[in-house]
Amino acid sequence: MARTRCDRTPVWAQLHAAYAATGRAFDLRDAFAQDSKRFERFSQSAPCVFADLSKNRIDAPTEALLLELARQSGVEEHRDAMFAGEKINHTEGREVWHVLLRTPPSSSNDGSHRATELAKVHETLNAMLAYAESVRADATITDVVNIGIGGSDLGPQMAVLALDAFANSGKRVHFVSNVDGHELAATLKKLKVESTLFLIASKTFTTIETMTNAHSAKAWFAAQGGSDTAHHFAALTTNVAAANAFGITTTFGFWDWVGGRYSMWSAIGLPLAIAIGATGFREFLAGAHAMDEHFRTAPLEQNLPVRLGLLDLWYRNFHGFTSRSIAPYHSALRRLAAYLQQLEMESNGKRVDGEGATLPFGTSPVLWGESGTNGQHAYFQMLHQGTDVVPLEFVAVKKARHDLAGHQPLLLANVLAQAQALMVGKRADAGPPQGGAVPLGGSEPHAVGERGGIELSGGHKHFPGNRPSTFLLLDDLTPASLGALIALQEHRVFVSGSLWGINSFDQWGVELGKVLAKDIEARLANGDATGLDGSTAGLLARLRD
Repeated sequence: MARTRCDRTPVWAQLHAAYAATGRAFDLRDAFAQDSKRFERFSQSAPCVFADLSKNRIDAPTEALLLELARQSGVEEHRDAMFAGEKINHTEGREVWHVLLRTPPSSSNDGSHRATELAKVHETLNAMLAYAESVRADATITDVVNIGIGGSDLGPQMAVLALDAFANSGKRVHFVSNVDGHELAATLKKLKVESTLFLIASKTFTTIETMTNAHSAKAWFAAQGGSDTAHHFAALTTNVAAANAFGITTTFGFWDWVGGRYSMWSAIGLPLAIAIGATGFREFLAGAHAMDEHFRTAPLEQNLPVRLGLLDLWYRNFHGFTSRSIAPYHSALRRLAAYLQQLEMESNGKRVDGEGATLPFGTSPVLWGESGTNGQHAYFQMLHQGTDVVPLEFVAVKKARHDLAGHQPLLLANVLAQAQALMVGKRADAGPPQGGAVPLGGSEPHAVGERGGIELSGGHKHFPGNRPSTFLLLDDLTPASLGALIALQEHRVFVSGSLWGINSFDQWGVELGKVLAKDIEARLANGDATGLDGSTAGLLARLRD
């Protein structure tokens, strides 16, 4: 597998020259005025997703250079190595094979490692879905509580909320992740011991937050008169012995090559399978697989994950944009931003490359956001008129799954209007757009001069415009389209991480805090502040006082 870090490719210098020549002062309004086909050139369909990239600060020559960067960096070879099951997570010596979790079963086994692993995947999937159907059919169970954290919580929770319109089991699904006991206590208040099923989601069955909550849930279960732990607890883990010692006999495992933030396609997706059923879960996998095939086979010029990943690099390393906001205009996607934070920031929040060398450029942006239209009344002020340019990613859904008159047109009008307003801006002395007219607002502060005789500073009612955005459109929010959307985001993160030359599949930065927490927990009990810095020692004393 040939792989070259982006800044070591011949085309990297050409990209810097292109940014200096046209990229720095690029104005979207001029780009649309000069190219009547811009929307067609910078939009495309992929499985279940239509993407409009035309409101981004990029032109055809720049995208051509970025595509050449992908080729020179070896993104295609790196992608193919992932799909082939090579151990591209080299710091942990593991394959990165979450795509195998949504690959259809094969009718034959040729004895290869891939075929053997795929057979295991479907054996576990079939068993997990059979269990999900048995829980759905069990009228004595009314509540299902998933206890996990990180990838064992964020993905399944986001997906269960997103597909609520397809939840037909009659079960209430709850998620507990925080070691803060207030969260578990608040959940337990809603439950009855005889009608609750607890799912303990921990790959190793040792994750401190998850196991603390699990033991507290078991103590509550016993205190309320529960006795049949085997019936009311199941485990999503590879540590069957530890689960058995806990009193759990129903376990579903997964493999070392399944990273936590890529695990909702595995047994970790059991809460979703209980909510939407086996058929719905298989449709979820099928949507993701369709996007996998698009990523694997589409030419780079029409490969949506590649185009998004290249755009992310262009913004981060050339324009210097340090964050990206996510605005899903569908209330069921309200946990999407939280899920994507882990997916991208844990994957690509690295300061060294795959060889351990310090990187001379930025990597993961900060991801943040809120569902529309709530975000418009919270932080959109800063997006429109703030000093920092923040690319915004809209996610909209054409079809509504409710029958409330007037709501969906108003919602869609708002998302279209926000994307338009960010781009076109508004002069302080101009009214709203009339009949499609664009009230030019002036370029960003780094562009020197005036536009139409209006000073760039503008005034309180001046909107500078030229704020970039991407628009992802789903016809409907279904298990298949959600699967495709999430797989798209996974592969986009892969592309940017591959270009930056980092390992997107480890997370050593999560470990240091865990180690220190164990030490400080003991110090909170005994008061020993020996060797601590002054701040930690002072806070320790106040907490013990």
